Amino acid sequence: MSYDLDPELLPWLDMLPQVTLTDYDALVAGRTQQSQLADLVPVYEPAHPIDVRDETAPGPSGAPDVRVRVYGRAGRENPMPGLVYIHGGGFIIGSVEMFEAHVLKLVDQLDIVVVSVDYRLAPEHPFPAPVEDCYAALRWTAAKAGELGIDPARLGVGGESAGGGLTAGTVLLARDRGGPELAFQLLAIPELDDRLDTESMRDYVDTPLWNRPNAIYSWTAYLGTEPGGDDVSPYAAPSRATDLSGLPPAFVTTCQYDPLRDEGVEYARRLAHAGVPTELRLYPGTFHGSSLVESAEISRRMFADEVEALRRGLKVTDSR
Repeated sequence: MSYDLDPELLPWLDMLPQVTLTDYDALVAGRTQQSQLADLVPVYEPAHPIDVRDETAPGPSGAPDVRVRVYGRAGRENPMPGLVYIHGGGFIIGSVEMFEAHVLKLVDQLDIVVVSVDYRLAPEHPFPAPVEDCYAALRWTAAKAGELGIDPARLGVGGESAGGGLTAGTVLLARDRGGPELAFQLLAIPELDDRLDTESMRDYVDTPLWNRPNAIYSWTAYLGTEPGGDDVSPYAAPSRATDLSGLPPAFVTTCQYDPLRDEGVEYARRLAHAGVPTELRLYPGTFHGSSLVESAEISRRMFADEVEALRRGLKVTDSR
């Protein structure tokens, strides 16, 4: 298909890695291309000194501990809002390092504490390992809120792409397991539905960075079986959840030429219908991951919207 992409994104298309996920060997090659994506993002120099340290959270029962990276402005005195951040990568690629520049910008601009989760990746660790790692990290964050300088009444979860899907799954687990209480959820271009049957998922077979073939492999690796079956857990594919009531306020973003577009739009609609305060943004002329092109006006707008959504959702009072 042809796509009417934003003109500022077009010159960058040839510089994006061409990742085609067909089997495990292709995945290994795709993981080595992470550095190419990182090279597209300029090094971020914070305006404020930021403390960064690695910690370990107790893992799920019978599983290893979970590595987390904690970010916060240096010299904080009062408890600040907290965000458990879950990186993207189709459940199969990615790391806290890959998304560090993005997290540093959030901490620098908002003066919040971010706990970034280095969850186990599929297919080596299929569902429920990744989402259980994220939930374990959330529980640890809530339990350690005082030590981390976090106000537990202003704690949220957020992530991008597969991280958005894992955010939705983690939020469902928090509701159904009786906590921790959450103030906000950020679902950025989220991967939510293994059934692969929306119009955007059916049609976008050759879009940049992410497309239907990659989504099929992603879900197969994460579930450990063919996607679209009858017994897929809503904690794996949150679009499967029949009850979305009682969840924290949500900010959902989608890109026009993204196979994940329609599942994000539909999940936002269902959240709103369930009584969850929900804001949805659909960015024209964009594709999945196009925000890597930070110089484009549309990318700057996407980031500014995310910052403002977090400012409202986490009740940030002063981030100067």
